[in-house]
Amino acid sequence: MKFHIITIFPEAFSSFLETSIIGRAREKSLFHVELYKLNDFSNKKFGQVDDKAFGMHGQVISAEPLAASIESIFETLWKKIPVVYMTPRGQLLHQETVETLATELEECIIICGHYEGIDERIIELFVDYEISIGEYILTGGELAAQVFIESMVRLIPEVLWNAQSHEEESFSIKLNRQKEYPVYTRPQDFRGHTVPDILVSGNHNEIEKWKYNNLR
Repeated sequence: MKFHIITIFPEAFSSFLETSIIGRAREKSLFHVELYKLNDFSNKKFGQVDDKAFGMHGQVISAEPLAASIESIFETLWKKIPVVYMTPRGQLLHQETVETLATELEECIIICGHYEGIDERIIELFVDYEISIGEYILTGGELAAQVFIESMVRLIPEVLWNAQSHEEESFSIKLNRQKEYPVYTRPQDFRGHTVPDILVSGNHNEIEKWKYNNLR
């Protein structure tokens, strides 16, 4: 799985790509990321990539540098690959969608928007998927891209310590796309609140029943 990320702020990905499960997976080359600073594709003074929106307030990322960056990636790869745009108006990301896209997108470009968004003509000409991580507004698409990438990468075999971890968790097929049951660890008694007796009984059949009866 490989992601080509077009962004005004490539430095926003440094910690994300070096930390925890994502960092270890990247070190093992289980997935790959290429970062492209959008300003490098600008033909304007000081690398400006935005301009005033027609007929409304605010700035919009211009079509020229975005088109140039996307076409540059196509030319480097000698092929076209799917283009994803992170936007609140896109398809809301659910686990089932993640699982589908993880099989469809072996390699893709991710556009991180900013300001009031990107020129609509880029969407018409290049974008294959518009994805939203929630019905709220962020300053830019970098955080949304990180959420999207992590949701995909953790499905890659060998990324998680236990290959079965993602099979039984919130929104998984095994749990009928419901939220996961409560979980506990030591100590068995914490400030008068104890672990349910069934979970320490050793009766695996009853434990399974308890879990499915306590899905949230």
